[in-house]
Amino acid sequence: MNITQEKIDNLNSVVTVSIKPEDYRERVEKAIKTQAKKAKIPGFRPGMVPPSHIKRMYGKSILVDEINNLLADTLNNYINENNLQVLGQPLPKVDGEKEFNWDYNDEFEFNYELGLAPDFELDFSSKDVLTYYDVKIDEETLASRISNLRKSYGKMTNPDVSADNDVLYAELKQLSADGSVFEDGIANTASIRLDLVKDEEIKKSLIGLKKDDVVEFDIQKAFENDAHQVSRLLNISEEDAKDLQSKFQLTVKNVNRLEESDLNQEFFDKLFGAGEVTTEEEFRERITKELEAMMEQNAEQKLQNDLYKFSSEKVNFELPHDFLKRWLKATNENLTDEELEKGYEDFARNLKWTLIENKVIKDNNLEIKYEEVLETAKKRLDAQFKMYSPQALSEEQLSQYAVQFLQDKENANRIFEEVKANKVFEYLKGIVTLDKKEIAYNKFVELN
Repeated sequence: MNITQEKIDNLNSVVTVSIKPEDYRERVEKAIKTQAKKAKIPGFRPGMVPPSHIKRMYGKSILVDEINNLLADTLNNYINENNLQVLGQPLPKVDGEKEFNWDYNDEFEFNYELGLAPDFELDFSSKDVLTYYDVKIDEETLASRISNLRKSYGKMTNPDVSADNDVLYAELKQLSADGSVFEDGIANTASIRLDLVKDEEIKKSLIGLKKDDVVEFDIQKAFENDAHQVSRLLNISEEDAKDLQSKFQLTVKNVNRLEESDLNQEFFDKLFGAGEVTTEEEFRERITKELEAMMEQNAEQKLQNDLYKFSSEKVNFELPHDFLKRWLKATNENLTDEELEKGYEDFARNLKWTLIENKVIKDNNLEIKYEEVLETAKKRLDAQFKMYSPQALSEEQLSQYAVQFLQDKENANRIFEEVKANKVFEYLKGIVTLDKKEIAYNKFVELN
């Protein structure tokens, strides 16, 4: 067997694999004998089917399988032995002029295109400056958070007249073009949160309503053609909601209002435990600290995104774009040319970052340990369990769940990639200069 590589350029090459009968005969004969021992064919006892009979019946398909297996092994070994940094997978080049007899005496020659990773250098240093935001909680954000908490522990009332942020429990009936109720049209009774109504004019028309009041309601305009909201309120499919043009008659059945809890000791104890907080000042300080801790995570995410963008722009190299597009088409049968062009830029950007990540790991001997992967998996699972149960899992239970979770290859790969990304982020964060800048939360949100 002979294998050669022809370099087209620094990012593309063609590998040619030449196979002679002596390279595959032994493999094929062994596969035929194995098949003969397993075959169940009428007229033969199990395990007693003659290999010649199997060869006569299935020999060609077995030969094809073994040639494919031999090719895969040969290519993988060649790539590994020559330390080729391959992107995607080798793509077979179709040669319409070549025809094989598949008669156990053929000499085969197969050509494969390879897309190669580019060579590049990293030059991150303290001269590279990125802004690190120290997010401070503004009064508007604090007030909004406190209001939400008070509503969570508040009580429901039924005022006579609707006001901003109330919920209208209302009957909705589809109208005809002339404004009359459409017989056998769409009808449903639903709760309409006024704070979700996007159109200010329509929202204003829903304020000041009493029980049994009737108004015309343009549901599409109210929610800016949000098919999900429209389908939920009318109990129809999102597909039908998209095409809906009718207006509706809205009849108020009830006005619901969630009154905020008083800022008293009972409320503080429910939130933080008995006696942990005793004054409104302590309460505000505690909520501010919790919000700032959340904002610190958001600032870290912002820095990570900025570092990703900065690195992608700083490190310049080309990719074998034509090859990668052909590979994506070959490995995604249903991918249209339009979808490929639309999504390729994001794919190439992510691939570029992956190459940068791998080089940072390799050049700096950064090690990803199983213990780090396990701890990250435990954190993710712990957060999930807390969403459904206030009862915390013991360390032993959490470890057992994490080990089981990581036995799934897809889960393990996802957590591994997360740990790798964090390790690269922390390394680069320690190399570049971080220019710390205080910013109010409402201004920080505008940056994203």
